[in-house]
Amino acid sequence: MNVLIVQNKPFLGELWQRHLQRHAHTAEIATDQESAIAKLSETYFPIIILDVVLDEGSAFAVADYASYRHPDARVIFVTNTSFFSDGSIFQLCSNACAFVPSATQPEDLAAMVEHYAKTS
Repeated sequence: MNVLIVQNKPFLGELWQRHLQRHAHTAEIATDQESAIAKLSETYFPIIILDVVLDEGSAFAVADYASYRHPDARVIFVTNTSFFSDGSIFQLCSNACAFVPSATQPEDLAAMVEHYAKTS
């Protein structure tokens, strides 16, 4: 499974990447909106792990572009804030399939990737 991780904290993105690779997934990391959109324009990623708060750019722009470019791609949003804790992210992004804390265990994130990859 091809997974795009959009995370501006390199240590966290690399942790998730290594764990997904151990589960036989191909995972690429983008650290901002521009690099994420560049990767999405070149490669199909059925699953995107996307931090809600990016230092450079907008997570919603990335999700919108993914929805346009790859309508069946699913987005797992992660955050370390209380933004959207009411679930409103599912109303804002039609491709959102999950919303979890950044502190979610990597093995749980890998299980979510596998689950949503089967349903996409």
